[in-house]
Amino acid sequence: MGPHSMSRIITFSADDDFAKSLDDLVAKSGYRNRSKFLRDASINFAHSNRNDELISLENTAETEGTLLIYYQHGIESKLSELRHSSSISVASYNHNCLSNSHTCVDTMQISGSVKKMRTIVEELKNTKGIDRVIFVAAPQREKGCC
Repeated sequence: MGPHSMSRIITFSADDDFAKSLDDLVAKSGYRNRSKFLRDASINFAHSNRNDELISLENTAETEGTLLIYYQHGIESKLSELRHSSSISVASYNHNCLSNSHTCVDTMQISGSVKKMRTIVEELKNTKGIDRVIFVAAPQREKGCC
């Protein structure tokens, strides 16, 4: 911030349990106040969920990589539709139930156009029951192992 920058107050509502958990997390992380913690957490969250790998590529480019999806039961049909759609190619698929977190996780090795990948990631992120979506693009090389 520059010398003439003004701070803006941004508020949100939370129930008592969330507020207590947030205060505990702020204290454990070494922050002295919620504001700085929430600002840094928001920036970190935005950076980690931007799918930088897809943002930096041209819409018409072809890419491949790993799609990682954490979700709750009830949306398997949506993921099945994705695996069988013609919008991307799925080379492999793996499903696991994580018993401690009571969460399902699917990984897919996928390929297709960057534009289609972006659309899929955005749709999944906005699907009720999906907790987290990450796409990791494969490194691009002239030659290599395969």
